[in-house]
Amino acid sequence: MQPGNRAGYNTRDVLIYISMIAEENTYLSQEKFDELTEELEHLKTVRRREIAEQLEYARSLGDLSENAEYEEARNMQAATEDRIRTIEDQLAHARIIEHGKGKGGVINLGSSVTIQKQGEKDEHVYEIVGSAEANMQERKISHLSPLGSALMGKKKGDVFTFDTPKGSQKYKIVGVN
Repeated sequence: MQPGNRAGYNTRDVLIYISMIAEENTYLSQEKFDELTEELEHLKTVRRREIAEQLEYARSLGDLSENAEYEEARNMQAATEDRIRTIEDQLAHARIIEHGKGKGGVINLGSSVTIQKQGEKDEHVYEIVGSAEANMQERKISHLSPLGSALMGKKKGDVFTFDTPKGSQKYKIVGVN
């Protein structure tokens, strides 16, 4: 039991439970699903073996109470097992999204959307993805983000607003692929 936590739950378990409630399904592209499957296989085979070898070596050094190598290997083992659990949970709840337009050109998961802020000429292209796959550097936004949720269900030509830290912004949908 952690200090100040009478119920005996650790913070990590509580956060995982909250995220499971927030989004029961994990929406992934086929590419991301395959990437996670490959990472999981690597962690379970190669990485676990490497850590086991590091632990064995650290144990051979003697006194574990003051053994930095042993402590480091145990920390790597814990982080690896945590990542394995996270990936297994994502894959267990995965729903594969198809790229492209929804029916009738309606924006949905997997859509690529071109938007333009009213009063400006610059256009911005985003792909609507599940929250596990969101990455602004790749212009992939979560369907649960303020912009993503404002776009869901809209069509080319629609004007919409959404809240940002700079206030409410008005945009037009220029294209949907």
